[in-house]
Amino acid sequence: MCCCCCDDDCKCRPLGFLLGLPFALLSVLLSVIGVLIWIVGLVLSCVCPCCFCVTIIVEFALGLIKAPFLVMKWFTSKIPC
Repeated sequence: MCCCCCDDDCKCRPLGFLLGLPFALLSVLLSVIGVLIWIVGLVLSCVCPCCFCVTIIVEFALGLIKAPFLVMKWFTSKIPC
């Protein structure tokens, strides 16, 4: 377990985590929107698999679904240990 240590490879940043929570909550809302877009995109890609734009929309939705994790990793990496 890593607590707030003094070396450069510190992974535990509780202050960064707490400061990043509001941004993570906004990202969770975007993630829910991404899930809805992903479901609609999957249905559309099953109806017409030749549409390339539907594939792009599904990939965009997957990016929105991963947003909360990426935001928290980015925000905690910016806060020094």
